[in-house]
Amino acid sequence: MLDTFQSYPFEKLRALLSQSTAPKEKQLFTLTIGEPQFPTPTNIIKAWQDSAPLLNKYPKSSGEDELKRAQLDFIRARFGLELHLGQIIPTFGTREVLFNFPQFYLFGKQTPTIAYPNPFYQIYEGAALAAKARIVLMNLTQKNNFSPLLSEQELKEVDLVILNSPNNPTGRILDLPSLSEWVQKALEYDFVIINDECYSEIYEHTKPPSILEACIHAGNPTFKNILALNSISKRSSAPGLRSGFIAGDESILAKYNLYRTYLGCALPLPLQKAATIAWSDMHTPESIRHIYAQNLSLAREILSLNKQQLCPYTFYVWLEVGDDEDFCKFAYEKYGVLTLPGSYLGRNSEGKGFVRIALVYDNDATKKALLALKDALHHYKSLK
Repeated sequence: MLDTFQSYPFEKLRALLSQSTAPKEKQLFTLTIGEPQFPTPTNIIKAWQDSAPLLNKYPKSSGEDELKRAQLDFIRARFGLELHLGQIIPTFGTREVLFNFPQFYLFGKQTPTIAYPNPFYQIYEGAALAAKARIVLMNLTQKNNFSPLLSEQELKEVDLVILNSPNNPTGRILDLPSLSEWVQKALEYDFVIINDECYSEIYEHTKPPSILEACIHAGNPTFKNILALNSISKRSSAPGLRSGFIAGDESILAKYNLYRTYLGCALPLPLQKAATIAWSDMHTPESIRHIYAQNLSLAREILSLNKQQLCPYTFYVWLEVGDDEDFCKFAYEKYGVLTLPGSYLGRNSEGKGFVRIALVYDNDATKKALLALKDALHHYKSLK
């Protein structure tokens, strides 16, 4: 059982490469962090600039109705769902929710238990530790097609399940029948599900479903026990705007909204104005998505990956390399390509042998990075 916070993966990577240097004659490519390398759209920046005088006012912890309506309009346009104001809360991105919601929801439970995928986004682990919860790791392996699973006993014991579809780092999604099955389990065993959907707008051809859609499919129109998270960080190339939402079960959100009045994480009004524009814009994010879609196509072609090895969702490649730490050092020292060891993203050896590659540059830069990575892979394998 984990009982202490661990360093973030990027800190572990810095330690791994502390004695390493990249070749001076080669271009350096950083494929480690999921930070979009495209300019934030000008309409978002202008809205932020124009509303700067609103900094003299306190923002509501529950968010302005104008922003809520823009987010509800996004949900309607993207998922075909009609939610109302009581079923959504604008948030300071999604990371803060992923950290503080488990503490809110699990507080006072006799044996608080949380389950989440393994490997994972490390904030899930941090939230569990902060809530002093028992952790159930749902191992994502090639044998189970990187799908989260719980045993019958675990379903009876768990209080909160975090899903992540589309998934970081594997790129896998849970299709509508799979998500619907999770909804039915949440109702049958009376636990709450959060689905972290912040990569829902990065895909090649087919839009991945939301767990809110699965609720309708499963006969749960009030979204009982179900919550979805999303953000514009990737969709609008605006991670610094810190605009997200949590939507779903109104009875849970009403209590969580009260809890949030104590957190001090309300989005400043100029940022809410800019976020309103971002959520309302259905055109610019589509042009951004096309760049990511082409990057995925390039990765599949250059690295000779099939659809099983590279899913058409998110901008991550989950690449099997052998010794993940050793390969990361080799690719950096010999070819100037920075990747992230998969073992840094998991526990109990899950993720070991893989590296995560973030395709966050424009198509030309991504092509050059992938070609350098291909050379590194061939050279590395020839030495083994």
